[in-house]
Amino acid sequence: MNIQAVEESEARFEAYVQAVTSVIGHKDRALPYCKGLLVETGRKSVEPMAAATAPDRTAPQHQSLLHFVGNAPWSDAAVLRKVRDLTLPALEKHSPIEAWILDDTGYPKKGKHSVGVARQYCGQLGKQDNCQSAVSISAANHHASLPIGYRLYVPKEWADDEARRKKAGVPEDVIFKTKPEIALDLVKQALEENIPRGIILADAGYGADTAFRDAVTKLGLPYAMGIGPGASVWAPGTGPLPPKPWSGKGRPPARLRRDEDCRPVTVKTLALTLKESDWRLINWREGSGKPLKSRFARLRARPAHEDFRLNEPRPEEWLVIEWPEDADEPTKYWFSTLDAGLSFETLVDIIKLRWRIERDYHDLKQELGLGHYEGRGWRGFHHHATLCIAAYGFLICERQAIPPSEASPAARLKKPAIPDGYKPRGSPNPHPAPQAGLHRHPA
Repeated sequence: MNIQAVEESEARFEAYVQAVTSVIGHKDRALPYCKGLLVETGRKSVEPMAAATAPDRTAPQHQSLLHFVGNAPWSDAAVLRKVRDLTLPALEKHSPIEAWILDDTGYPKKGKHSVGVARQYCGQLGKQDNCQSAVSISAANHHASLPIGYRLYVPKEWADDEARRKKAGVPEDVIFKTKPEIALDLVKQALEENIPRGIILADAGYGADTAFRDAVTKLGLPYAMGIGPGASVWAPGTGPLPPKPWSGKGRPPARLRRDEDCRPVTVKTLALTLKESDWRLINWREGSGKPLKSRFARLRARPAHEDFRLNEPRPEEWLVIEWPEDADEPTKYWFSTLDAGLSFETLVDIIKLRWRIERDYHDLKQELGLGHYEGRGWRGFHHHATLCIAAYGFLICERQAIPPSEASPAARLKKPAIPDGYKPRGSPNPHPAPQAGLHRHPA
């Protein structure tokens, strides 16, 4: 590796961290913490990062970083604003911000004392299990994406448990909110901070919530969100009945109606009635060595969820359906309020831009240790995530400074030699003594 390139990258890294910490101070601690997230230390919890960044004084470094991430009262919001200021221009050199992507991610956890931990769905495990879960919003274009907001989901059992809240340092103003409600707060915060606007993209965990979609529309933002196969819709050319004629007595009826002959259908039912000519094979981006493509259909339709409580029908929007050629039935559905004149290819391309959030979480978890924080408190959980996002922002900026064929930016940061024999607390013994019965197979 070119020594000059390494030194230049180190200089840019220090300047970046200096700029980030200008809003909170603590450069002497933020610099080694962020560096520990970037160098190859294995697990990115505090102790191994302390050993990697200060091999000759690991114990005091450990205590310093532990206090910085777990206890120091610096502002996550201020750091994230600074990271945005430094990083979004690097994204926008390629194209304007196109989307705000909403998602949540889980972190498997044992026990019940880590803040927000509960038995809930964990995407990393693909099932219900003990975990923490956080909601995020990322600003994205086709070049890259950056998380611009991040908040822990606090299950109701935690929100109502004063003893656990106090022990974990959950702020008094944090109350139980669903994930779509937290996501809406993050969207409103992004609007208040004048972040370049984008189309709201989200999976069915958010798009299936009609109130959430309506709230996004009320904020003046277009969306493309996943929905489930059971979502109700009025087929093209149909719609709810008008209010009953007024009898002349009492208040005039105002609610829309349905009857046995006029009812909405599920999006899956509608999809199965479409003709072969309604489906198009569309490529949306290059994958690993080959284009990603699938079959899609789209039509203008009215969402029907509980519109018998409304006075006016909901406006038409796009219903987009994906049915891969090798699948027995449609696999994905979306509602979108994007322009009616948008080309089919562009509509699918925008919908599929949501994959960027998967890249965010892959890099943040696999490369930067987003889920490796071992403390139990609210402040430490968010501080660690904020610093991971700050380190991720540096990697985005570095992509502008190095050719694609060279080593990754993280690999350019020099890692001090860890003392021989160093073993983080809790790590397994590499040479365990034989123990009877451990490797036997039952008869």
